[in-house]
Amino acid sequence: MATMESSDSNSTAELMSRYVSSEPGYGVPKDGWRICLAHEFKEKRKPFQAKDVSFSNFVEHIGLGIRYLKWWYNKTQVEKKAPFIDMFRAQPLRQIYGAPLGGIGGGTITRGWRGEFCRWQLNPGMYHYKTVIANQFTVCLRRGGQTVYQQVLSLERPPTLQGWNWGYCGEYAFYHALYPRAWTVYHLPGQNVTLTCRQVSPVIPHDYQDSSLPVAVFVWDIENKNDYPLDVSIMFTLVNGSGHKDDKSGGHWNEPFHLEKDGESVSGVLLHHCTSVNPYTLCMAAREQSDREISHQTAFSPKGTCGALWSDLITDGRLDSPTGSSPPTQKGEKVAAALAAGCSVPAEGHSALEFSMAWDMPTVTFGSRERKHVRRYTRFFGAKADAAPTLSHYALTHYRQWERRIEEWQAPILQDSSLPSWYKSALFNELYFVADGGTVWTELPEDSDISRGLRSEDGGLPAQPAVIKEYGRFAYLEGQEYRMYNTYDVHFYASFALIMLWPKLALSLQYDIAGSVVSCDPTERLHLMSGRYSPVKTKNVVPHDIGDPDDEPWDHVNAYLIHDTADWKDLNLKFVLQVYRDYHLTQDTQYLQDMWPICQAVMESEMKFDTDGDGLIENSGYADQTYDGWTVTGPSAYCGGLWLASVCVMCKIARLVDNQAAFQRYRDILDRGSAAFDKLLWNGKYYNYDSSGRELSNSVMSDQCAGQWFLRASGLGNGEFQAFPKEKICRALKSVFDLNVMSFAGGQMGAVNGMRPEGVPDRSSVQSDEVWIGVVYGLAATMIHEGMFEEGLRTAEGCYRTVWERLGMSFQTPEAYCEKGIYRSLAYMRPLSIWAMQLALDSSPLREQVPHTPNKPSTG
Repeated sequence: MATMESSDSNSTAELMSRYVSSEPGYGVPKDGWRICLAHEFKEKRKPFQAKDVSFSNFVEHIGLGIRYLKWWYNKTQVEKKAPFIDMFRAQPLRQIYGAPLGGIGGGTITRGWRGEFCRWQLNPGMYHYKTVIANQFTVCLRRGGQTVYQQVLSLERPPTLQGWNWGYCGEYAFYHALYPRAWTVYHLPGQNVTLTCRQVSPVIPHDYQDSSLPVAVFVWDIENKNDYPLDVSIMFTLVNGSGHKDDKSGGHWNEPFHLEKDGESVSGVLLHHCTSVNPYTLCMAAREQSDREISHQTAFSPKGTCGALWSDLITDGRLDSPTGSSPPTQKGEKVAAALAAGCSVPAEGHSALEFSMAWDMPTVTFGSRERKHVRRYTRFFGAKADAAPTLSHYALTHYRQWERRIEEWQAPILQDSSLPSWYKSALFNELYFVADGGTVWTELPEDSDISRGLRSEDGGLPAQPAVIKEYGRFAYLEGQEYRMYNTYDVHFYASFALIMLWPKLALSLQYDIAGSVVSCDPTERLHLMSGRYSPVKTKNVVPHDIGDPDDEPWDHVNAYLIHDTADWKDLNLKFVLQVYRDYHLTQDTQYLQDMWPICQAVMESEMKFDTDGDGLIENSGYADQTYDGWTVTGPSAYCGGLWLASVCVMCKIARLVDNQAAFQRYRDILDRGSAAFDKLLWNGKYYNYDSSGRELSNSVMSDQCAGQWFLRASGLGNGEFQAFPKEKICRALKSVFDLNVMSFAGGQMGAVNGMRPEGVPDRSSVQSDEVWIGVVYGLAATMIHEGMFEEGLRTAEGCYRTVWERLGMSFQTPEAYCEKGIYRSLAYMRPLSIWAMQLALDSSPLREQVPHTPNKPSTG
């Protein structure tokens, strides 16, 4: 572990190498992701696009390419919508993002690590990448009634707002993230003053109220190292909008407000954004106290020099605070507001100022505009679009309680000396995607029937299962660029974060998926990969996803056009495995009883792929593996392993529900299938990619032990409920570590998906020579479960170092990267699988650790 700690300090030193101050900031933790604001990443990567497909793969998929091009043209030019995967307009890499603001499911706003408000997701699932330059914090220092220093806390030197003092020197500041909090430390050159801005969002495990709130708090700790007192003001400026073209659509207006409740007062400005679709109110507020002065400017135009606002603050450290509302904007105009909070800071002393930001968009429509959805937070704050003042008051009076709960949750892991610092950073910071994955958390409409009329006695479900009715409906995107909700083959990996931290949301999602499993949609639709027309949804088959945010999620399942739903053999298996894993971690017997008949139905639909009766399902074509374009013939390590694990799980569930006949049936399949799997795929060192005997069938797949991973995560995998011999699993993992990890990129970039036994990457498909960060975290968890603690951490470390420290992909961890040049699909769901590593660590009896309570879900 000493080498890991040394590596930690060296990498942090690189990111902080340009920091010239020695100020540590106020209350900044040791662990997390830290970077000097002047840092520049040397490597600039480009997104994978259609032009990056190799000639051989282009020839092989020319039909797909033509069909995709036609579909893309119709979507963008005829329907005027955004395709849910755009191969021609991938997002460029912006090495700027920090921890997003806001709770879960109410929209997010990302503040970059240099302080920019630069990524917006207020309309559910639809992202807008725009830095709004007027959204800033400014500091004003006064001594003896005179302003001695006034500075925008931004490195920018924009062509507008030139009446402001821009160009703060980034070498005197650093950013530190430990999600859901972040700290920015500004040492003010020549002033002997240090400011620490602490950003707090209410993302709290096992909390289903405050975690849903669309709010964030900024606490400014001010350290005055001088031998004389100072008056300090912080000014927060905010544009009414998000930098989108509708900011100029006209009709937007601002108004000041004051709210006193329960002996606490807050005041600020409401910015009403009055669009025809999904209107919302932004709110900036500050907490009033006897020794704090709050002032505001209701409206100013964020263009030109904007010198009047600057002069207003510099004159006396406060703003004019006019009463009344601003007039609605004219078309083509923008409007902004400003809020200032001031206090006295004694010599050699400390003080703090508190701001909040809230956004109230209580009801939303998706792209189809078919129906309105009511966000979860409205259960507690109402859906009348007037909650912004109350939300702000609640945030400013409750954030300390949030922080206590966050610290209680994180402390056992942060204090565990057996874990390296990089892992602690990765574990918490990757969690950003739970909130910032286009996430929607809504109330279940009263007229909803999740299984479309099929009740439990007929193999269906209750129309409104209790867990969805109580805890709401939850959906998150496969990725910010791959805009499909609850993509199930990827959720299989990411689901560990939900089931461990918000188990009721995990179960709610499972009920929704189960409801769609038992339904069908016979509508014929062209599938781009095969060129065939086939039904949108086949009964007793798990959907690939539940829809596109530019359409109508939940009502129109399966946005994915690449493959027929029925082709995705691994989805059914992943459903069964998650059902038991979720039961194992929650002990929710009602959930298990509800899911048992559906598990039986999807397993029956898989049985037809056991064409030779050996207990092992066959594969053919492209869609049976998680890697598109990587041809599979016959049983494969990945799907075959998931199948055996699913059969093993069915044995266990049959025992739990006291169905001896089902147990015997699945036990017989498991015994025959395990023998066939071993005979067809084991080569003495690892499981072959597939059993076809073709030239590349002996490639080493990094994810070949995924079935064993889920068994171990579910408390199975040995004794009576074992599908794979332990010695062979360990041997296979050792081969993967030696080849896919250590023989790839010097062992510094994680595990490549496919490796040839001679030690070169498998380049037979567009994805076989990629590193999939979420798969690597799952692989690392598997290693830890099998006692390979050091190897597991080393495997995962390569991904964290590459993404967060070398490539500048903070808070936008992609699906994949290659050894050189290319990445694919920024801000992706699958890396949430790092929480599977924590589950493995919590359940491992083999490692020495500081005693702590496992991060497992409560049963309440």
